Amino acid sequence: MNASLARLVVPVLVILLGVTWLLNVLNIIPGVDWIWTLGLAGTGILTLVIGGFNRLTVVIGPFLLVASVFSLLRQTGQLPLDYEVPILTIVLGCLLLLVQMLDLPMPEVLKIKQDGK
Repeated sequence: MNASLARLVVPVLVILLGVTWLLNVLNIIPGVDWIWTLGLAGTGILTLVIGGFNRLTVVIGPFLLVASVFSLLRQTGQLPLDYEVPILTIVLGCLLLLVQMLDLPMPEVLKIKQDGK
């Protein structure tokens, strides 16, 4: 992560914390487990920012972002759990298919060394 982007992480997280806290206090979106929901979203975004675009991050990052949105929808009564899990399975399959079609590179960490080491 470059230095200018790293400087923005803490202020943005503090702003998100304040906004979600205010939404709870104002009873606009009460009863949402914001730590879980924002944790999923933050991990998805950081996966893409830190890892770049490769076969692994293009599946994990967007999947966690979608899971965060679905978690919010489930907690607010907009999406039943019976629908959430199958839809997330379909999203995962679509992301895996997308990675195959885009022919993205493997992450350096997962590349097999050809020199026998």
